[in-house]
Amino acid sequence: MQVILLERIAKLGQMGEEVRVKDGYARNFLLPQGKALRANNDARARFERERAQLEARNLELRSEAEKVGEQLNGQRVSVIRQAGETGQLYGSVSGRDVADALTAAGFSVGRQQVVLHIPIKTIGLHQVEITLHPEVNVTVTVNVARSAVEAERQVQGEDLTQRAEEVAFETYVGEDEGRGEA
Repeated sequence: MQVILLERIAKLGQMGEEVRVKDGYARNFLLPQGKALRANNDARARFERERAQLEARNLELRSEAEKVGEQLNGQRVSVIRQAGETGQLYGSVSGRDVADALTAAGFSVGRQQVVLHIPIKTIGLHQVEITLHPEVNVTVTVNVARSAVEAERQVQGEDLTQRAEEVAFETYVGEDEGRGEA
């Protein structure tokens, strides 16, 4: 389906471009969200009439996103989760968890703005990209830890994960000590 984009969409095109997309993507996402119009003569005329308003709105939204981005860029948030000795989480940290942590820190970020291709499954410091506007991206650090004390230790640079071999060795040594053998 041919559509006219009403705003910049990553990996698709700029405002005003006429692009070909799959029918389902257009029907289920672009058209209902007001991000595009079906490409026909009426839509082209409508876009040309409204071009100045669309560009002004886009510029306003971009400037607001840049202001928020200046404050948000480089921020650190902590997420407390249960994890094993090797640092493997018993669950995972998703984009929704990151958005909730940023909201608790005083920023208005939706889960769809968090760019997290795969969930975080280990403790540690993770860089996560936040898309505030199609042209404004910032990076925040998500500190995943087992407790607030461990989160502070990770910020100072301490590695709190143990390798699987260390855990196996400690378990083996601990069994010998429990039996009273030397």
